[in-house]
Amino acid sequence: MTVDDTGSGADDAAGRVVPEADDPGENPLALRLEQLILGAERRYTPFQAARSAGVSMELATRFWRAMGFADINQVKALTEADVLALRRLAGLVESGLLSEAMAVQVARSTGQTTARLAEWQIDSFLEGLTEPPEPGMTRNEVTYPIVELLLPELEEFLVYVWRRQLAASAGRVMQAADDEEMVDRRLAVGFADLVGFTRLTRRMEEEELGELVEAFETTAADLVAARGGRLIKTLGDEVLYAADDAGTAADIAVRLVETLGNDETMPELRVGMAFGTVTTRMGDVFGTTVNLASRLTSIAPRDAVLVDSAFAEELIRTGDAPASEAEAAEAAAAAEKEGEQPPAYRFALQPTWQRPVRGLGVVEPWLLRRREDAVP
Repeated sequence: MTVDDTGSGADDAAGRVVPEADDPGENPLALRLEQLILGAERRYTPFQAARSAGVSMELATRFWRAMGFADINQVKALTEADVLALRRLAGLVESGLLSEAMAVQVARSTGQTTARLAEWQIDSFLEGLTEPPEPGMTRNEVTYPIVELLLPELEEFLVYVWRRQLAASAGRVMQAADDEEMVDRRLAVGFADLVGFTRLTRRMEEEELGELVEAFETTAADLVAARGGRLIKTLGDEVLYAADDAGTAADIAVRLVETLGNDETMPELRVGMAFGTVTTRMGDVFGTTVNLASRLTSIAPRDAVLVDSAFAEELIRTGDAPASEAEAAEAAAAAEKEGEQPPAYRFALQPTWQRPVRGLGVVEPWLLRRREDAVP
């Protein structure tokens, strides 16, 4: 039987209403879990949902696909929440707060981000929690009550983290010097890459490889966040991060090399960084600066950090590094003569040979390291 507009369905052993599917092959327990998570029963086909929301079928389809959901033809699978979501997006467009293109972009960015979160929660988090506690119990019997207990707590936590991240991001944007810098900002961008990862995939079991990647991503994410950077994305054996200033990005890079270098289970690491104008879109970063950081990573020595000349100049300008060791020695001698404290440089820079970089011309990379007298 198909769910009708009154939401009828069969009762399970506990007296709960079990939604009935249009497709007889659908799992009743999966449908019941869906109803719990969505908080509503299936009531609408896509056409009915669009009509109830007061939007065209074409626009509803654009929103639906942008959120990352497959076409379902005219199956009755949508709820009141789907209608409300369409109505809200369309209302933002009608009020002039968002253009139609921007509303679609909002739907797409939200869908992509939450899809990854949901996959992780099901694959890792939920799977571990629903291990049957007693012999004879099935995972299906355990899943529903666990989700029922966790759902409101996870929902509140998700909103809390989103608000915190939104406040932090808005604060960074508002510090921009002008309107143009709000979109195209000067940032330090870094790639950290595990050396020899492809060879590892041939030698290690899948479970071991997964644990190594998870440990790398966790370590990198924690370090980036703790030191004031922003993790842009992870790519298995590589992470991309950004920071508002070169000093913060350099500190993160050096700490990553130091931390992973002390872990015997981890491969060697190489880091490439560049400083300059970066375009941000949907949480990602683009532009020549990002491309240059990626290229520098590919030519960086093992367990070392390589930066471009603009990054080096920024460290020198802010007093985080001397232009040369000779300059550092002169500054220390002058300070001692005057009875003052010498400059507290955090990093040392060593120029390397200029070299051509594919697509970017000739660049002059600099090796970056922590100064021996610097406080970690």
